[in-house]
Amino acid sequence: MNPSGFPGEPYSVLVFGTPIAFLAAALVFKLPSIVRLWRDPLRRAVGGLLLLACGIFVLAAPPAVGWTNRVTGVPNIAAPLVYSFLVAFCGASLLLMIAWRGGLTGHSPGSARARRAMRWVAGGHTGVIVALWTLFALADVPVERRRDLDTYYARTPFMRELIVLYLLAHTTSCVLTYRLVRDWVHTVALDVWLRRGLRSLAVGYAANLVFDAAKGTAVVARWAGADLDPLSTELAPLAAGVAAVLIATGFVLPHAGQYLRDRWRIRRALLRLAPLYDLLRTATGRGVPFSLRATPELRLTRRETFIRDALLQLSRHFDEELRRRAYEAAVDLGHGPGRAGALAAAVTIRDAIEARARSRAPSRSPAPQVTGHDADLLTDLLRGIEAVSQVLSHPDEIEAVRALATATVESLHVYE
Repeated sequence: MNPSGFPGEPYSVLVFGTPIAFLAAALVFKLPSIVRLWRDPLRRAVGGLLLLACGIFVLAAPPAVGWTNRVTGVPNIAAPLVYSFLVAFCGASLLLMIAWRGGLTGHSPGSARARRAMRWVAGGHTGVIVALWTLFALADVPVERRRDLDTYYARTPFMRELIVLYLLAHTTSCVLTYRLVRDWVHTVALDVWLRRGLRSLAVGYAANLVFDAAKGTAVVARWAGADLDPLSTELAPLAAGVAAVLIATGFVLPHAGQYLRDRWRIRRALLRLAPLYDLLRTATGRGVPFSLRATPELRLTRRETFIRDALLQLSRHFDEELRRRAYEAAVDLGHGPGRAGALAAAVTIRDAIEARARSRAPSRSPAPQVTGHDADLLTDLLRGIEAVSQVLSHPDEIEAVRALATATVESLHVYE
């Protein structure tokens, strides 16, 4: 006996274990934001939907089916239980999509239509679940079937209607949900990660239709006296597992993508500011204290603050004439306006550091009051610290600009 409960069938572990793992991981990933923003009903709904989907695969696994039947003492009672969870999941998915698209926070006609649609969806799926249990109570299903119940009882009175009802309800819900998601994907001005998540959801709900087609074909084949049971016992669970993985990915992808994108932007900003930070830290003899508890956002804020404070300390030594000549020199060397401005600022900062060292100004002197041209120059430098930091990684270009600017100034002094 293997973990799936059936000799020689590791396939069952893959089909049921993989979606359970993906759905549980997605729920764990979303849980912090759900707890933090508990008052947001849509976030709670996503958490409930993932939990419900995970419950479907747990209850539908053959060992769980046998355990449920054994504990309750009712043969095949796991069937209406799993089907009820499946119908509830479909209804919850459709409700969530309507809520997302319907603008339920306002009082517009669109939100009123969305509320009416949600009432119909909730009432319809509740009615289907009640009908499933009623039909099961009327059916005679004494032989336990853990995998092939749909085809084994395909021609049994009342059980036949139960099977057809849950498949029709599941198909209808998946088609409607797929259409809502597909229409949303085509909406303009969507965030790129939200669009990717919606595409994953659309493919996931479309894969659920493969499940319905496989199950339905096998059942109809039994009605015709044929045997296509592998469609129901092998292909349909596989399609459902793929659909669950895609749906879990669709719900997680927008949040995960935005989180990773924000982390990358902060990390890139830290790296881009590193050359200027290192230069000013060496010049001032101090830097930002390291803290293990500091978040990337706090580290970036502290680094930007340190750079701005250090430039303010150097502002009394800024040479506006040198900066202007350095800019002209950079343009003469073929650099564009943006890079020429950054190179000129780098030359000005390096010159200010050297001038400060020559004047032996105290490293911890209070910040000076800056006015006039110095204030304008400081404002320009503070506005472009990232660009200035980047050109510091090219000392050869800075030295070429500085040499040409210095030669220009010296030649003007000679003519004077």
